[in-house]
Amino acid sequence: MSTALTPSAPEVVLEVRDLRIRANDGTEILHGIDFELHRGEIVGLVGESGSGKTTAGLAALGHCRTGLSLTDGTITLHTRNNDNIDVLSLNEDELRDMRGSRVAYVPQDPALSLNPAMRIGEQIREVLDEHNYDGDKQSRIREVMRDVDLPDTDEYLARWPHQLSGGQQQRVGIAMAFALHPDVLILDEPTTGLDVSTQAHVLETIREMTQRHSVASLYITHDLAVVAELVDRVIVMLRGDIVEVGTAHEVLYSPLHRYTKKLLASIPDLEGKKNIAELQDVAPAERGEAPLLEVRNLEMSYGDNKVLHGINLELEEGESILLLGESGSGKTTLARSIAGLNPGYTGSVRFQGEELERGSRERTLDQRQGVQYIFQSPFSSLNPRRTIGESLSVPMEMSKRLPRAQQREVVHEVLEAVQLDPSFYDRRPGDLSGGERQRAAIGRALVNAPSVLVCDEITSALDVSVQASILRLLAKLRRERGLSMLFVTHNIALARHVATRIAVLNKGVIVDYGPVDEVLHNPQHDYTKHLLADIPSL
Repeated sequence: MSTALTPSAPEVVLEVRDLRIRANDGTEILHGIDFELHRGEIVGLVGESGSGKTTAGLAALGHCRTGLSLTDGTITLHTRNNDNIDVLSLNEDELRDMRGSRVAYVPQDPALSLNPAMRIGEQIREVLDEHNYDGDKQSRIREVMRDVDLPDTDEYLARWPHQLSGGQQQRVGIAMAFALHPDVLILDEPTTGLDVSTQAHVLETIREMTQRHSVASLYITHDLAVVAELVDRVIVMLRGDIVEVGTAHEVLYSPLHRYTKKLLASIPDLEGKKNIAELQDVAPAERGEAPLLEVRNLEMSYGDNKVLHGINLELEEGESILLLGESGSGKTTLARSIAGLNPGYTGSVRFQGEELERGSRERTLDQRQGVQYIFQSPFSSLNPRRTIGESLSVPMEMSKRLPRAQQREVVHEVLEAVQLDPSFYDRRPGDLSGGERQRAAIGRALVNAPSVLVCDEITSALDVSVQASILRLLAKLRRERGLSMLFVTHNIALARHVATRIAVLNKGVIVDYGPVDEVLHNPQHDYTKHLLADIPSL
């Protein structure tokens, strides 16, 4: 008689139970969440800005951001030495000892984990010194460098951080995190600023190190493509609650919660067989519902001058339409009408199946927040008397949905999303470059989590290198947040960089409309053919 072998239960390393965190004004940020981490496993903690994911991840370090305090719950760490540590009962000295030794942290920006005034070998040694490592320190330094696939030579260890690439800096940060054989590793979007090939290398390093050293890793991210590549389990957070937990395959391929389905519908297929330009063919076909934004027979006149002649347009979830036209074509008039800034139009604009009032003031709060407009000039779109933080807080203050302490947290996350340092919160527009101002203007449009961005010639005032960085940012935001975009421009050369479809506007009439490749390779109208013939090339 044979007995079947049953797999042993996973070893729990970190237990979080009924964790509640409040802002100083009494508003609850985390509403009693529960989760656990297992040895040798990577868990993806996902959610949009303001979901509470970073707050939950930092709590595992016994840390609350300024303005927040822990009101209830337990966090228990089960170490390799069979100690059960009540993290929330530790004093500052005990917390300092735990951090780095038992629980390690890798931040988003590799520069934050490295001291620019210290050589990288010295920085790893400092971690060992700080926690009284009793082994051969030089051998351990070389060992962790090899572990993260970096040279362990004296020459390399003597380098300064600025002599390393971003990916190399991040791998040094991971080496520092693993130096003391931690039980738990908290990774706060450590690949966000890296190019895709470098990101793949860093992710492989995290995966291999987690498994080889039997660490419990928590990977905080809003990038579901990274989740698909890396993690074993997924925890999905929404506004301070955990709404879904499961294996990566369960959550990514058979999601149960509506919010998870929305996140997944807004990104390209997880296997990477389709690119984002094909997204509009996938999501609408599966939903079979009305378009996200629908324009029907829209006309606009200024006195006797008819500017728009019966415009019809549809924008699906996750797609971007390039609205192309020369000066006087009516493209900005159309964009402003859609956003409720030109209330004199006739026809209809429908958003999420509901017809919008013509003026933005008559639209509901949800409708105004759902469709956000970014103006052309980065120099005139921000109040020069307000700090960037104050300007980004205004939309949330008007909606009165979030307390001030939580508003600041959302603004910091949005600044991060548009690749501005947290120090920009207290800076004024006059201190910023044109590209930085435009990023701040994009950030202001994002704070209330819109579904549609209407971008009115937002790169036309920028030099080409800054323009390229803004286009990369918009592509990243579409990919990570599932944004739909109407991108107004006169520059057809931008089409492949920002759009899934093109609508060509000439004298108030759409004369060409279709997928990018179709319009560029097979234009139907002479006007479009002339535009294509006039594109400057090197």
